[in-house]
Amino acid sequence: MNIQVSIGQVKRDISELVNRVTYAGERIVLTSRGKPKAALVSMQDYERLLKSEDRAADIQKWLAETRVLSSKIEKRRGKPVDVDAILEASRNDLEAR
Repeated sequence: MNIQVSIGQVKRDISELVNRVTYAGERIVLTSRGKPKAALVSMQDYERLLKSEDRAADIQKWLAETRVLSSKIEKRRGKPVDVDAILEASRNDLEAR
């Protein structure tokens, strides 16, 4: 549940708001002149956010590595090597023996 609280109220009620976030699981959006500026979340939510960012960074790294590897794939007669076709031919050859 997200609750919006003005920064002025935060100055007065920070202890109460931290307790609401910590113990009641609330997420509090801090506003200034009615516009969202920041959020107050539990450490559990914060750690989950950090893990999510780490996973996103890992995925981006994997994608970049995959693109590099893909560009290095050998070509035969100007066409990319069809690994699936090679595996299928190899399986067929083994079955025929």
